[in-house]
Amino acid sequence: QVQLVESGGGLVQAGGSLRLSCAASGRTFSWSAMGWFRRAPGKEREFVSTINGSGRSTDYADSVKGRFTISRDNTKNTVYLQMNSLKPEDTAVYYCARRLAGAGAGSSDIKDYSYWGQGTQVTVSS
Repeated sequence: QVQLVESGGGLVQAGGSLRLSCAASGRTFSWSAMGWFRRAPGKEREFVSTINGSGRSTDYADSVKGRFTISRDNTKNTVYLQMNSLKPEDTAVYYCARRLAGAGAGSSDIKDYSYWGQGTQVTVSS
């Protein structure tokens, strides 16, 4: 069973930075694209960023482009989300997600992901 464990969330002032990590179990990590999604209070879960299996291709939601950077270390089975210039509207629970092994292409579609972490809270104060 694939498990995803997020960490790195917390409370930060506007303009600050946080780095989220997501550790994945399993031996086929590099065969799977990974994604970050978030759900703000009263809103549906939305796409934030995705990275393909090799780490060479990434994509971002327009709202975070230029501020967030996704990366992965396949030797550590870990994906990261570096968040800079945080805004109060970035406040949300952030979820890490993984596609099935063999689905190496990144995707912004929630339905393309088979495994989800428990989420980590990010709160940005104004």
